[in-house]
Formats: sequence, C-alpha cells, structure tokens
Amino acid sequence: MNKKLTHHRWSLRRNWRRLKASKLWQTLARLKRYNPLRFVKRMDWYIIKKFIGTYIYSILLIISISIVFDVNENLAKFTTYHAPLRAIVFDYYANFVPYFANLFSPLFVFIAVIFFTSKLAGNSEIIAMLACGMSFKRLLRPYLISAALIATLNFFLGAYIIPKGTVVRHDFESLYKNNKKNTSASNIQLMVDRGVVAYMAQYDDLRKTGYGFALYKFDNKKLVSQMNASVIQYDTIADERYHWKARNYKIRTLRGMREQIKSGNEIDTLIQMEPMDLVFSKGQQETFTSPELLRYISKQQERGSSNVVQYEVEYHKRIASSFASFILTLIGVSLSSRKRKGGMGLYLGIGLALSFTYILLQTISATFAINAGTPPMLAAWIPNILYSFIAYFCYKQAPN
Repeated sequence: MNKKLTHHRWSLRRNWRRLKASKLWQTLARLKRYNPLRFVKRMDWYIIKKFIGTYIYSILLIISISIVFDVNENLAKFTTYHAPLRAIVFDYYANFVPYFANLFSPLFVFIAVIFFTSKLAGNSEIIAMLACGMSFKRLLRPYLISAALIATLNFFLGAYIIPKGTVVRHDFESLYKNNKKNTSASNIQLMVDRGVVAYMAQYDDLRKTGYGFALYKFDNKKLVSQMNASVIQYDTIADERYHWKARNYKIRTLRGMREQIKSGNEIDTLIQMEPMDLVFSKGQQETFTSPELLRYISKQQERGSSNVVQYEVEYHKRIASSFASFILTLIGVSLSSRKRKGGMGLYLGIGLALSFTYILLQTISATFAINAGTPPMLAAWIPNILYSFIAYFCYKQAPN
C-alpha cells in the first residue's frame, strides 16, 4: 500500500514538472505578469469597496429625496392628465433616476470621497498607512481605480443607454406633464444633398406627412430638375432609410432649351432627409446616442446648417463629464485625508460648493457656446481645465 502511494506521489511530481516545462505553462506565466489585478492589494480592495459602496449609497439617498419632491410637485399634473400608474413608474421614473444620477455623478463622487476618507482619517487609518512608508501617490491608486470604473460606467450610460430612456421620458412628459410637444413645422427649406434643396409648406410629425412639397436640383447653379407634390409621406416600415412616398406629383426635367414633364398619382422616391431633420424640439440632443450625434452633426454640417452647436456641446460634454470623476476624486482625497479637529463638516461643505460650482460652470459654458460662439469642444472642457488647476493645488497641499 505504501509503495503504491509513493509511486503515485512520484508520478504527480513528474507530471507537475512536465507541466511547468511546457509552453502552455510559460504562456500562462507571461499572462500573469500582465494581469492588472496583481497590482491591487488587500488595502486597495478595502478602499475600493468603501468608495463604490458610499457612492451608491449617496446616489440612492439623494435620488430618493428628489423623487419625493418631484412626486409632490407633479402629482396634480399626473392626476389632471390621467397618467397611468404603470407609465408613471416605468416610463417616467425608471428613466428619471438614471438621467439625474448620471447628470449629478460628479457631485456623488465628491460626496463619497469626502465622507469615507474623512472617516478613515478620523480613525487614524490613513495616518497608519502613511506611517508604514506608503506614499500619498500610492494611496491614490485605489481611488483612481474606483474613479475609472465610475467614469467608464457614466460614459457608457450617457452615450448609449440613457438617451433611449430619455426619448420615453420626453414622450411621457409631453402627454401627461406638459401636454405639449412640437409636432409640426412650416416653411421648411433644407439642403438634402449637394445641389439639392427641399421645401415644404407644412409638415405634420404625427403623421410623418408634408404638404406643398418641392425638390430642386441644381448643376453649376442652374436648375436641371424640379419635383412638386401636394403630399409627401415618410415610409416608416421601409427596409431602407430616406424612403418617401409622393402623391399628386409632377417632375420637370430641363435639358437645354427642352423641358420634359412627368406626372402621376403616387411615386416612391429616396430623399436624404428624415422626420428628425424637419422638427426640432427642446432637449432633442439628449435623445441621441453618441454615434447618432456624430452622424447627425456630420450630416447637418454638410448641409450648411448652423443649428448644430448644442449637439456638438452635448457630444463633447459626455466625454468631459466622465473625466470629472478623476479630477473631483483627487480634490476630495487631498482635502479630507488629514485628521482634523471638528470632523469633516467644513470640508464636506467645501466639497459640495465645488461640486455645485462645477455643474453650474458646465451649464454656463454650454450657454456661451450656443449664444456667444465659443467653440463647442472648448466650452465642454472649460470646467475640467479650471478644476484641474484646483486639483493640482490641493494635491500639493496634501499630506506626504
């Protein structure tokens, strides 16, 4: 029995040596060296859990309070317009919560950092870490990892998820809250392609139908074709985009001194315009995902439209807001990592003031971009640029 056991152990050792000498083992060893989690130690996990937990708790607390105030303010409107309970919960508040949580995420990040870091400092935990030889830069590692996770989540939600929910929320507000939505436009003139101009006397977005339509094609500033239709309707079930049906149409084609006229009751045609190009509503840029914003901006710029500044600001603001997590985290850690008498009240107040100032500055810079001609990219990044200097100053004043 002992001989069999000894032979079995010797066989296992031999197989283990063979595995370690194999190429698979060497490849796994190389991959292990590049594993980023090997830099995250037990102390890092402790701070990351504290950071993320406090961040989620602050979101739940503040958003719950805002929901209570919103219900109290809009309950009369919901009752007046007979809003169904299911629509209130799933169409309005289910999209209300992510939108405002993402909008005020810098505030929640700052509150979370100030709150739990002050508590760590009050318990002399940060003093113990620094006394063991840990530098302040090393202490920042778990904070920046947490900020990176929050920034990635905020960008993904703001660029791809929240805009889809915002469409549902805006539809609910137009039906049961404000009871108004811009669904029509008149005297529309739009360049749909190079040398192609479309005109509509009236457009109804509910029916996706335009009246008094005309399409002009120019070649070297000379009219070469003209199409008129009493009614034109967008085909919402077509397999391809830009599909329109024109009724009671007439097409004039000019070839030198000759003119060819073609008319009929109905014709299918492709015109590079969509209903969203014809009717503009307040906050429409918030309903586009980031890829849709890029396509829309590019298309409108090709048409020579000047009504794209707010869309450009929205696109750049989504990226800039994500980087705010790093800046405000650095400010929060630098302010609250010292142990002070009197607790964290003063620095919590400073943190809240800085966060609200950051959000206010975002709004002001966006307004300047729209009304004063500031470049949209610069307007979106002005708050981050200014607060980067504040973060650097606070970092230099932090304990070593």
